[in-house]
Amino acid sequence: MKLGILSCSPRAYSTRRLREAADQRGHKVKVLDTLKFAIDLERGAPDLYFRRKHLSDYDAILPRIGASITYYGTAVVRQFEQMNVFSANSSAGIASSRDKLRSLQILSRHQIGIPRTTFVRDKRDVFPAIERVGGAPVIIKLLEGTQGIGVLLAETIQSAETIVELLQSQNQNVLIQKFVAESKGRDIRAFVVGDQVIAAMRRVAQGHEFRSNVHRGGVTEAIELDEVYRNTALRATQIMGLRVAGVDMLEGRDGPQIMEINSSPGLEGIERCTQLDIAGAIVDHIASHVDFPEIDLRQRLTVSRGYGVTEISIPEGADMIGSTIASSGLMDNHVNVLTLYRDAAVIPNPRGDRELQAGDRLLCFGKLETLRHLVPKKTRRRRRPTVKELPELPVANQVHDQHDDAVVETMREAI
Repeated sequence: MKLGILSCSPRAYSTRRLREAADQRGHKVKVLDTLKFAIDLERGAPDLYFRRKHLSDYDAILPRIGASITYYGTAVVRQFEQMNVFSANSSAGIASSRDKLRSLQILSRHQIGIPRTTFVRDKRDVFPAIERVGGAPVIIKLLEGTQGIGVLLAETIQSAETIVELLQSQNQNVLIQKFVAESKGRDIRAFVVGDQVIAAMRRVAQGHEFRSNVHRGGVTEAIELDEVYRNTALRATQIMGLRVAGVDMLEGRDGPQIMEINSSPGLEGIERCTQLDIAGAIVDHIASHVDFPEIDLRQRLTVSRGYGVTEISIPEGADMIGSTIASSGLMDNHVNVLTLYRDAAVIPNPRGDRELQAGDRLLCFGKLETLRHLVPKKTRRRRRPTVKELPELPVANQVHDQHDDAVVETMREAI
């Protein structure tokens, strides 16, 4: 396998370990500075240049995209994807996970535990927002930040309002998040590779520091996760479209609370803590999946005119309840069920004999007109506003005449 590691820091511990692991396994590997690429676009021929030379063929890439170059870095990864080169993490997954608000928005609809969070812009909304998350103390976070940078603890409502107003005055977007007191300055970092949590450690803050990051002096210990925490880390990673990730979780009263999903997790802390070959596991995973490059499923499925993808919810009292997928009439109408969501369970490519229940959500592909009629009537009415008739005159002329009348009226009043 010929592997390219996209990194601006070739001497960083993580980059060196990944390169060593690839060399030890007999793979050809090269560290490529992400900022040295040029993206060429031509009809039917997406291409890349590196250091002003045409890039040779690669079987796979491993993106290590820093927060400061997210936009350009994801553009480079996306170009590799268009060239059918396997990427350990998708460009969409990297972009979504890097934005804290966006990642929490995605996770919030999937039965994944997260600390209660709010996002406001108007300073008059700050106090009600703090009350909604449970009152002070609260955590205030910048939307983009790593290693605990941009994470603040506000002990009182007054200090929280002051901090938010100050940050917003500097054009910074911030999140207000519930302070999970029972975690007591501790969190869990689960390291996910593919469909396995290959390592986990608990990080404990020291002194008066509430942030447990290793870069903030946090002490680590290797731990074995129970099934609930393990499944939460796996599902969160899959939902975000990542294959390699560090999932940070708080130990809440109601179970794991996802704080952040890192698409370029550092290896130094967890390898030294667990004494495991994390870099080797990542390289092995890439080698085993190199023939399966990332595909934008929605883009591919909606390229045919009149066809599309949608999610259908089955409410209480629906006719489909109790019937199987095969007998529901979906397949007769050329609608394919790609995935069935039931509570926290995800069932890909469900069998035709699976019985449908109230509350099920079906990810379907088929003719848009057929899919539209499958959406429950109440939902359909809410989504489709009444279409008004066009005025007799062309809209531009009508607006122009109204404007002239208003000008005349204004002049009369002035006279």
